Amino acid sequence: MALFGPLYDRVLVWARHRHAAWYLGGLSFAESSFFPVPPDVMLVPMSLARPERALRLALLTTITSVLGGLFGYAIGYFALDVVEPWLKSAGYWEAYLEVSGWFERWGFWAVLAAGFSPVPYKLFTIAAGALAMSVPLFAVASLLGRGGRFYLVAWLIRLGGAPMADRLRRNVEYLGWLLVGLLLVAWYLARA
Repeated sequence: MALFGPLYDRVLVWARHRHAAWYLGGLSFAESSFFPVPPDVMLVPMSLARPERALRLALLTTITSVLGGLFGYAIGYFALDVVEPWLKSAGYWEAYLEVSGWFERWGFWAVLAAGFSPVPYKLFTIAAGALAMSVPLFAVASLLGRGGRFYLVAWLIRLGGAPMADRLRRNVEYLGWLLVGLLLVAWYLARA
């Protein structure tokens, strides 16, 4: 069943839209605080569509992600009681509690590692606020972690250029289903 190929082609069309950078920035902001879709779904095809802009797109994604992270921090700091039912109903509560434990042990390093973690970043931002982590430390850790991730993605795509785009398009179905499988395994392990 071809599911990811047509979606990938559609996202590539969106990535070439004249307002695509605004969409990327908005998605990156929202994902860091409340939205479930990571900005990579736009950063990758946008970087593939225009490799010469990949590093600028990584900067945009990093800045808006950190700003969204600060918004998530504010949610955790000021409104955890309001979002707690949503975290529970969305199935994030156990992961949120685990992330909170990581903060108690590692603080800054937990946020830094969150930039590369498969655990939704919004859980880290909300937990940082709920546990009143130092805002400057949180911002620096977010900048380094998220920036490291987005710049790595952009740099690899810029380095790979058109051949990388061709290779990705040929294997997008396999990679998509592999990602779904990995997410299901991670979900199962988190619930066990």
